[in-house]
Amino acid sequence: MDVRNVLAILCLVGVSAADSSLFSDRTTLELTLKAPLKEVIQQGSDNDKFAVQGELGYRDPSTGTAVVLNGVEVSVRGHTSRRGSECPFPKLKVAFGNKEGTRAESIFGGLEGLRIGTHCGESEGEQLTPEFGRLANEKSPLREAFVYRLLDAVGVPTLRARPARIAYVDTTGGEQQPVVRNALLLEDDDDVKRRLGATGEITMEQFTTAREMLAPDDTARLAFAQAMIGNFDWCLRFYPDDTYRCDAKQPLWNISLFKRPDGPALPIIADFDLAGTVVGSHSWFDQVYFAGFVPSHSSIEIEVLSQVQRTRALFSRAQLDEARRYFLSRRSAAYGAIDQSGLDPRGRELAVQHLDAFFADLADAAFYRPVIARGTSVYVDAARSREAFAAGDVAPPGTPVNVIASEGEMARVTLLDAHWQWAPPRQCTAVRNGPVWIDRRVISADYPAEVVQRQ
Repeated sequence: MDVRNVLAILCLVGVSAADSSLFSDRTTLELTLKAPLKEVIQQGSDNDKFAVQGELGYRDPSTGTAVVLNGVEVSVRGHTSRRGSECPFPKLKVAFGNKEGTRAESIFGGLEGLRIGTHCGESEGEQLTPEFGRLANEKSPLREAFVYRLLDAVGVPTLRARPARIAYVDTTGGEQQPVVRNALLLEDDDDVKRRLGATGEITMEQFTTAREMLAPDDTARLAFAQAMIGNFDWCLRFYPDDTYRCDAKQPLWNISLFKRPDGPALPIIADFDLAGTVVGSHSWFDQVYFAGFVPSHSSIEIEVLSQVQRTRALFSRAQLDEARRYFLSRRSAAYGAIDQSGLDPRGRELAVQHLDAFFADLADAAFYRPVIARGTSVYVDAARSREAFAAGDVAPPGTPVNVIASEGEMARVTLLDAHWQWAPPRQCTAVRNGPVWIDRRVISADYPAEVVQRQ
């Protein structure tokens, strides 16, 4: 067995020489975090390097003994969640360093630190934040913990996670009464590297394209996995002019790339607090998709279908079929993760809806549905009297279509903007308002053929 296969097995089963009992237990861990939290949240909104000293405690489940780790460093982490208007209680990070907290007998023994996914805020029910659409209450971290466990169940590389219940004690200006909320514990970057046997990390500045630096099987599973959980808060530049949720300055988002001793880098996906499986709906939906593309489909089904269908423009038919077989073979494991999750009723409903849509879309007939097989202009009428968009703006290959009617060489269709070709800031709204017309000769279910169509 070569080194790459060994590393793949270690990643899937979560084994490492420095393995911690923290993540081997799937029960909810009760913790107490004491620190000047008000200070670190205020300072950390503008400076993620700012840290304060604190203590992290728990009760040993086997002995009942209270264990307190003194001198840990607490800081704020995240990007958009650090904005005060978005998450009044942002994500945190605890670093153990070389202090007492790394002692072997601790449940955190062998770990450099922890990421904490907090409750973000105190919103009611399923209400989402107005700017980014987060579920800002304590349902969110437990739903996100499920997403990590779901990915682990189907063998998609991600961080190790554990649900928690944390009593936060703010010591700014004197010790305050604890605020107890659900939370999510995640591996620190350095611990992930060690667990995977990685030799380093590829930075965003070093990254070129997925096709050049990553294995197709890895990136195919990554893309399908994001569809499965309804997550759009990610970016990976597949080819040089790929602009799907990317730009020239930022070809990576919420994906870490770890160097392996032999072979391509390994992508690790993370950060799912904006995934559909967690939040349920996305406020931007009507700015990207036509809700009537498939009249019987819900917004969840359309979002899942969009990301599943986008893969047809990224991979060869052989790679697509292998990825579909891979996930279909793990269907039982995926639904089993829901059964073992302890999700709240709405969270469970969202998980089932996303999995139902995803696995339905992987079936042969559903997956190889009609799409635009080569770039084509889009018109407002069959006479081609006026283009629906700016002159020369074409619908890209791999864009799914539903044919409503035909007239000569033209077809009246609805389009699914799977590539976000006309998403904001572009103002081309025709595909989101109803049917348009295209040359029916460009429509085919036989896409891709034996090679990737977009190079």
